[in-house]
Parts: sequence; structure tokens; C-alpha cells
Amino acid sequence: MTSTASSLAAHITDVQDRIARAAERSGRAPEDVTLVAVSKTVGRADVNAAYDLGLRHFGENRVQDAMPKFEGSPADMHLHLIGSLQTNKVRQVVGRTHLIHSVDRIGLIEALQARCSSRDVIQPVLLQVNIAAEEQKHGCSPDEVPGLIEATMASPNLELRGLMTMAPLVGDADVTRPVFRGLRELRDRLQDTYPDANLSDLSMGMTNDFEVAIEEGATIVRVGRAIFAPVQVP
Repeated sequence: MTSTASSLAAHITDVQDRIARAAERSGRAPEDVTLVAVSKTVGRADVNAAYDLGLRHFGENRVQDAMPKFEGSPADMHLHLIGSLQTNKVRQVVGRTHLIHSVDRIGLIEALQARCSSRDVIQPVLLQVNIAAEEQKHGCSPDEVPGLIEATMASPNLELRGLMTMAPLVGDADVTRPVFRGLRELRDRLQDTYPDANLSDLSMGMTNDFEVAIEEGATIVRVGRAIFAPVQVP
């Protein structure tokens, strides 16, 4: 194993160990939390190296970067779209994305359903909620989520999996706890209101705060820098 591959392996092991400890603190098993390696800053060689080390889920922000990077991927190399999705990019991602994390408006739901129907595919999605009410962040308000749940459930080619949020970037990770707790509590209330909706997944937590997110109920964490930086595989 080269020094860069060894460094990448050490980073992955460290993140997995931290996930396991946070899951244990929340009374869950490590396998209850899916690690999505955010690969937006690295190339396909780095993704392949991480795949060879056992990672299977990778997250990208930009459609125009993700599609060529993941062309010809193995069937079990799962691409997650974690960035904002414009309706004019829907045709590129439908059927090629394991999970879209960023559905936040009725128009996007309608565009996804139309494209999925025309291709006869089922597309799993999460609804992105701006719990922290940050103006610069995408996502619907908590008050808008019921309407999006209803629209998604009424779309036969969309498979609702849960909710996603992004916390403010702060120095003290514990400051983000109310944001993650807020999404979990919102999910719990909505699950009571919509018992037939699948809201089991909570995608929340990144490099700076994924352990706090897991303690508050995250089932998916999106970790990039702690895995890939400063690793560069030639």
C-alpha cells in the first residue's frame, strides 16, 4: 500500500471509529449510520481508492461534476446528490443517482416525477429542510414540509426516504445540536401525522459536526474533508 493509500485508509478508519462511538452513545449500532464520503473536491482516482478500501456511498454537490466522474461505476458504488438540484438538471440525474438529498420545492418534485415516469424508474429522495433558517442555505421551511410530503407521496415514481438538513458552520460542534435535534423532532411529529410516509432517514452532519448529528439521530452523515483531505491519489 502506498503512503497516500495508507493515509486514506487511516482517515476512513478514524471516521468509522468516530461514527461507531457516536452511535453507541445514542444507543444504536454503527451499521445504523450510513457514511457518505463527499468526493466533490477529488477525482475518480480518489473515489476508486476509497471504494477499494470498502466505502460504497459517495456524495457530490454539482450535477455537471458528478455525472462524468461516476460514469461506468460498479453497481454498488452509490452516488448521492447532496447539493441543490435545478429543474433543468433533473434529466441528468434521474435513474443515475442512488439518493437525491435536496428536494425542497413542489416544482422540483413535479419535474422529477415527470422525468421518472418517462423513463419508468423509481427515484429515492429526501426533503431538504432549512431548520436553521439561514438565508444563504437551500431547503424549505419546516412549515412547508407537509405539503412536500403530500406531493412526493402523490408521485408514484418518487420514493420518499426521509429528511435532510445542513447546520451552520461553527467552531463548536455542540452549537449545532439544536439544529439536528430540531430535524429529528420535526420528523417525529410528521411521522405521527403521515404514518404511511417513510421518514426513516435523517441526513445530517458533516466533517465538523457528524458525531453530534449521530447523537441526535442521524442515519446518514456526509463527510468529505475528514476522509479525503489532504489525500490525493495519483
